Amino acid sequence: MHRSRLSTFVIDCKVDDLAPAAEFWSKALNRTLAPAKPDAPDYRALGAVEGAPTLVIQRVEHDSRIHLDIECDDLEAEVARLEQLGATRLRKVKYWWLMQAPTGHVFCVTDRRRPLAGKPDTNEWP
Repeated sequence: MHRSRLSTFVIDCKVDDLAPAAEFWSKALNRTLAPAKPDAPDYRALGAVEGAPTLVIQRVEHDSRIHLDIECDDLEAEVARLEQLGATRLRKVKYWWLMQAPTGHVFCVTDRRRPLAGKPDTNEWP
Protein backbone atom coordinates (compact mmCIF):
# COMPACT_ATOMS: atom_id res chain seq x y z
CA MET A 1 0.00 0.00 0.00
CA HIS A 2 1.13 3.55 -0.67
CA ARG A 3 -0.32 7.03 -0.27
CA SER A 4 -0.53 10.09 -2.50
CA ARG A 5 -2.21 13.49 -2.66
CA LEU A 6 -2.24 16.75 -4.55
CA SER A 7 0.78 18.58 -3.23
CA THR A 8 1.68 21.68 -5.19
CA PHE A 9 0.54 24.05 -7.88
CA VAL A 10 3.57 25.27 -9.82
CA ILE A 11 3.20 28.53 -11.72
CA ASP A 12 5.60 28.16 -14.66
CA CYS A 13 6.80 31.57 -15.85
CA LYS A 14 8.66 32.09 -19.10
CA VAL A 15 10.56 35.18 -17.93
CA ASP A 16 14.15 36.38 -17.76
CA ASP A 17 13.83 37.68 -14.19
CA LEU A 18 11.80 35.58 -11.78
CA ALA A 19 11.63 38.22 -9.03
CA PRO A 20 8.88 40.40 -10.57
CA ALA A 21 6.80 37.32 -11.42
CA ALA A 22 7.16 36.01 -7.86
CA GLU A 23 6.20 39.43 -6.46
CA PHE A 24 3.11 39.56 -8.67
CA TRP A 25 1.85 36.12 -7.64
CA SER A 26 2.66 36.78 -3.99
CA LYS A 27 0.50 39.91 -4.02
CA ALA A 28 -2.20 38.46 -6.29
CA LEU A 29 -2.70 35.45 -4.01
CA ASN A 30 -1.99 37.29 -0.74
CA ARG A 31 0.76 34.89 0.26
CA THR A 32 4.14 35.85 1.64
CA LEU A 33 7.14 35.34 -0.61
CA ALA A 34 9.84 33.06 0.74
CA PRO A 35 13.41 34.32 0.35
CA ALA A 36 15.28 33.25 -2.78
CA LYS A 37 17.57 30.26 -2.33
CA PRO A 38 21.00 30.60 -3.99
CA ASP A 39 21.03 26.89 -4.88
CA ALA A 40 17.59 27.08 -6.56
CA PRO A 41 17.49 30.37 -8.54
CA ASP A 42 14.67 29.19 -10.81
CA TYR A 43 12.20 28.65 -7.93
CA ARG A 44 10.40 30.84 -5.36
CA ALA A 45 7.95 29.45 -2.84
CA LEU A 46 4.93 31.32 -1.58
CA GLY A 47 3.94 31.12 2.08
CA ALA A 48 2.19 27.95 3.15
CA VAL A 49 -1.41 27.83 4.28
CA GLU A 50 -2.36 24.91 6.55
CA GLY A 51 -4.31 22.29 4.62
CA ALA A 52 -3.81 23.99 1.23
CA PRO A 53 -1.52 22.91 -1.61
CA THR A 54 1.92 24.50 -1.74
CA LEU A 55 2.40 27.26 -4.35
CA VAL A 56 5.71 27.59 -6.19
CA ILE A 57 6.82 30.06 -8.86
CA GLN A 58 9.23 28.52 -11.39
CA ARG A 59 11.24 30.08 -14.24
CA VAL A 60 10.93 27.92 -17.37
CA GLU A 61 11.91 27.91 -21.05
CA HIS A 62 8.53 26.64 -22.34
CA ASP A 63 5.35 28.73 -22.51
CA SER A 64 3.93 29.91 -19.21
CA ARG A 65 1.34 27.59 -17.64
CA ILE A 66 0.35 26.09 -14.31
CA HIS A 67 1.07 22.46 -13.51
CA LEU A 68 0.41 20.33 -10.47
CA ASP A 69 2.57 18.04 -8.37
CA ILE A 70 1.39 14.83 -6.76
CA GLU A 71 3.36 13.82 -3.67
CA CYS A 72 3.56 10.25 -2.46
CA ASP A 73 5.32 8.01 0.00
CA ASP A 74 6.39 5.46 -2.65
CA LEU A 75 7.54 7.17 -5.85
CA GLU A 76 7.86 4.10 -8.06
CA ALA A 77 4.51 2.65 -6.93
CA GLU A 78 2.70 5.92 -7.63
CA VAL A 79 4.36 6.40 -11.02
CA ALA A 80 3.47 2.82 -11.96
CA ARG A 81 -0.15 3.36 -10.85
CA LEU A 82 -0.41 6.48 -12.99
CA GLU A 83 1.14 4.68 -15.97
CA GLN A 84 -1.57 2.02 -15.66
CA LEU A 85 -4.10 4.86 -15.97
CA GLY A 86 -2.45 6.01 -19.21
CA ALA A 87 0.19 8.53 -18.08
CA THR A 88 3.71 8.36 -19.49
CA ARG A 89 7.06 9.12 -17.92
CA LEU A 90 8.84 11.97 -19.68
CA ARG A 91 12.04 12.19 -17.60
CA LYS A 92 13.42 11.98 -14.09
CA VAL A 93 14.39 15.37 -12.62
CA LYS A 94 16.33 15.41 -9.34
CA TYR A 95 14.00 13.46 -7.00
CA TRP A 96 10.76 13.54 -9.04
CA TRP A 97 9.26 12.25 -12.29
CA LEU A 98 7.96 14.60 -14.96
CA MET A 99 4.96 12.85 -16.49
CA GLN A 100 2.28 13.47 -19.09
CA ALA A 101 -1.40 12.63 -18.66
CA PRO A 102 -3.32 11.06 -21.56
CA THR A 103 -4.91 14.50 -21.97
CA GLY A 104 -1.50 16.05 -22.75
CA HIS A 105 -1.12 17.84 -19.41
CA VAL A 106 2.34 17.71 -17.89
CA PHE A 107 2.63 17.12 -14.14
CA CYS A 108 5.18 15.94 -11.58
CA VAL A 109 5.21 13.08 -9.11
CA THR A 110 7.48 13.63 -6.14
CA ASP A 111 8.34 11.92 -2.90
CA ARG A 112 6.55 13.32 0.11
CA ARG A 113 7.44 16.70 1.49
CA ARG A 114 4.77 16.66 4.22
CA PRO A 115 3.31 13.83 6.33
CA LEU A 116 0.65 11.90 4.44
CA ALA A 117 -0.73 9.38 6.93
CA GLY A 118 -4.01 10.35 8.54
CA LYS A 119 -4.59 13.47 6.41
CA PRO A 120 -8.14 13.77 5.01
CA ASP A 121 -6.89 14.74 1.53
CA THR A 122 -4.60 11.69 1.25
CA ASN A 123 -5.50 8.70 -0.91
CA GLU A 124 -4.44 5.16 -0.01
CA TRP A 125 -3.70 2.75 -2.84
CA PRO A 126 -3.31 -1.05 -2.65
